[in-house]
This record gives sequence, C-alpha cells and structure tokens, in this order.
Amino acid sequence: MIPNELTVFFMTIYLLESLTIIVQSSLIVAVLSREWVQVKRLSPVDMILISLGICRFFLQWSSALHNFCSYFNPDDDLWYIAIIWEFTNTLVFWLTSLLAVVYCVKVSSFTYAIFLWLRWRILRLIPQLLLCSLMISCVTIIVSAIKHYIKSQLILQLPGNISKTETLRTFLEKYYIGQHLAMLFIPFLLFLTSTTLLIASLCQHLRQIRHHDTGHSNSSMKAHATALRFLAFFLIFFTSYFLTIIVSTKYILRHKTSWFWAGETIIYATVSIHLTSLMLSSPTLKKVLKVNCCGPKLPESPGTARP
Repeated sequence: MIPNELTVFFMTIYLLESLTIIVQSSLIVAVLSREWVQVKRLSPVDMILISLGICRFFLQWSSALHNFCSYFNPDDDLWYIAIIWEFTNTLVFWLTSLLAVVYCVKVSSFTYAIFLWLRWRILRLIPQLLLCSLMISCVTIIVSAIKHYIKSQLILQLPGNISKTETLRTFLEKYYIGQHLAMLFIPFLLFLTSTTLLIASLCQHLRQIRHHDTGHSNSSMKAHATALRFLAFFLIFFTSYFLTIIVSTKYILRHKTSWFWAGETIIYATVSIHLTSLMLSSPTLKKVLKVNCCGPKLPESPGTARP
C-alpha cells in the first residue's frame, strides 16, 4: 500500500514521537539503574518508575513494529507482536495506577486511620505489588493467544466462505475489545479514586492555608501540585487511549487510513508528555536533567519540596 501525503505526514510525526518515547524510557531506566548500582537501593516511587520505563520501552517498539508492518504488509499475521503489545500495555496501566495510589498515600494530608496505615504499609509492599501487577498482566498473554488461535482456525476452516469468516472475525474482535477494556477498568478505577482523593486533600489543604500561612504549607502545596500534574497528564492519556479503542471499532480506522495515523499521533504525543511528567516527578531524574541541561547543579534551598 502506497501512503498519500497526509498519511506520510502523520506517519513521520508518529515515528518521531516513538523515537522520543523510546529515548525517554531508556533514560529513565539508565538513570535509575545507575542510582540502584551506586546506592544499592531505590525508593518505592523509583521502583515503579524503572518498571514503567522498561514496559514503555517494549510497548513502544511493539506498537511501531505492528503499525508499520501491518500497514505495508497487511496479509502478514503479526500475532506475536500483538501479544507483546497487549501484555506490556496492560502492565503499564497497572503500574501507573499503582504509582497513582502511592502518590495519593504519600502526598495526601488526610489523618484518617486507614491512610496512616496505608502510608506505613504500602511503601514496604512495593516489590510484592509490582509482582502482582506482572502476574495479572500475564493473563492477557493467555487471552490474547487464545484469540489469535481462534482467528487462525477461522481462516483455515472457512476458506471459501469469506462473508461468514469475516462475520466471525468481526464478532471476535468486538468481544475481545470489550474484554480488554474490562481488564483495564480496575486499574482505571484505582487511578480515578486516587486522583479524586488527592484533589479532595488539596482542597482541604487550601482551607488550612487560609488560617496557617507557613513554609511547610508551601512545601505541601508544591508536593500536591507535582502529583496532580502527573495524574492530570495520565488522565488525558488514559481518556485518549479509551477513545482510540472505541473509535478503532469503526471501519475507517481498521484499514490504516490517515485518520488512524492521526489518532496514533495524538495519543503518543500525550504519552511523551506523560513520560516527561514522570521524569520531573522523580528527584533522581530531575537532578540528572538539571545537571545535563543547566550545567552544574546549584544547591537546593532547605524548603525545596520532594514529591
């Protein structure tokens, strides 16, 4: 298939965004790995960030390979790349939801017993929670493998009845999309709950500032702003992704038209912004960016907030 000018334009932008995301993910993994080797430990947030960087790296590679290969060779069955994409995509959502929960517990100013208990327990359980996220995401490998096996059997068993085969394949695709969205609903619910609680905490803190204007209040406000900025970027990303999945059930996006590449360009631009927000949310990554972009690191003031 020979792309038109508009398609080439969006494909070029998508390729540049993919390369940017791959570089950003590699930088996150490289910096945090070096920190891990040097100090022999990582903070709970950095543990999640390095896991996210690894997943995002493989997710972006699988996305780019699948999109370009399926466009220029539509007859090839790229089921193995699709399985990698579905697995890493689900894991990215679980890890980001876990990061949102950690931010909520760590930054929120609630004094309820459940929050104090979570603040004490959840940071100690990050390795176990990362393992649980990995195991849950492995379920997508089984489901995806079954789906691709059924599709291949439909093609082999009904070679002459094209209309019936297409009908069954369409039904399978729509059923799978519903199942995939259902699997993403739980991490989205966790993320939405954490975001709502953080906003409530910020509003409560704003009311307290009216009566107590202190340096600690300003530091807490900066921490809230950093967490909310990160959550806002991911909320945009998640919403864009959901809209893309819904629209992809339409005929126009199935045939890799210009609108398909335009949608990919929009959603991965948001992903790149989200990764930038993640990098700025980590003191370790932020320190490296300041050194590389602004020269030698200046001493921080005592009141600098750490998210």
